[in-house]
Amino acid sequence: MIERREMRVEFTKLFKILPLFFNSAARSALHEKLTRHIINLNQQNSVPGIINEMSLCLKEILNYRLFAFAIKRDRGIDVWLDPRMYKKSLESVFIHDFLLSGESEINYLNHTFNNGEKEDQFSLENLVSYIICEEECQGKIYMLPDMNMPEYQDDIVPMIMKSTAIALSKQINIERLTNAATIDPLTGCYNRREFEEQMVKNIATAKRHKTPLSVFMFDIDHFKRVNDTYGHQAGDAVLQSVSAMVRNNIRTGDILARYGGEEFIAILPSTGKREAMELADRLRQKIEGRNIITESGTIRVTASFGITSLENSYQQPDSEDMVKLIESADAMMYKAKLNGRNTIMPGLIQLCPPAAQSTGTI
Repeated sequence: MIERREMRVEFTKLFKILPLFFNSAARSALHEKLTRHIINLNQQNSVPGIINEMSLCLKEILNYRLFAFAIKRDRGIDVWLDPRMYKKSLESVFIHDFLLSGESEINYLNHTFNNGEKEDQFSLENLVSYIICEEECQGKIYMLPDMNMPEYQDDIVPMIMKSTAIALSKQINIERLTNAATIDPLTGCYNRREFEEQMVKNIATAKRHKTPLSVFMFDIDHFKRVNDTYGHQAGDAVLQSVSAMVRNNIRTGDILARYGGEEFIAILPSTGKREAMELADRLRQKIEGRNIITESGTIRVTASFGITSLENSYQQPDSEDMVKLIESADAMMYKAKLNGRNTIMPGLIQLCPPAAQSTGTI
């Protein structure tokens, strides 16, 4: 774990210069607000938490009408947006400023968007932006300020940005070291080892709270043909595009992992069989309709899904339940392949026979 000693030193320096900007009683009150937010920001232990604290600070002090923060990642950008209704107007700005290939490279940290959702337009002439550059953190803040901006805006914003950049840089480095052991480097999904650890934890939680748990497994149909026709770099681009789309269309608490090659598997906590089937079919349709742009040309693929659910499990060890769930999902996916591909195949396993459950016998 990286120590935050350097961050505290930076904040100590910052606090020493803050009074220079606050000479009146009103500015003293603002000084207190700013100090409070910077302390809270320093106590956050996640990227969304740090950005949320920054947005609260800017909202309280500058009263913005729109706030967005985009952080450059290895692939694409992460975006915090408030309010959500301005998504459409800002996406073209993000794509231009960060040289993105399209909307698929934008990952929203605080929202999940639905088709047909109401979106408002605004004039880009009033948009104010600030660049952040601090070791591990490269990003940009966008604001649509209130018409009556305080005269000390140009003093306050750089201080807030500097504090945020330091905190984010440290946190991103911590997460990068942690992710190296748990994340598949190509797709950004969990790796197989982390998936199995998460699986055992989620099975235990489902048993303890007597809630359903579902799993789906899918692989990309005729993926070898993609590699043979377009090359392995294009195949990698397909894996990245499909996995990113799936991650963006499942819940925050769902867990997606690359299980091997072109196979992926997901844990769906508190999700029954029917809900899992509906989700898998929506994802199947999105994959089928997706145009994947690569240097070798535009590629379209399909995928086959196998779904299984853990219900009414009682005395089995969690590790045995995990093996049976994975084997069942894999068998269902194989049946989907035999059934013509580009389809889903459900399976429902009951790990303890009904008779045994009711009588206590084996």
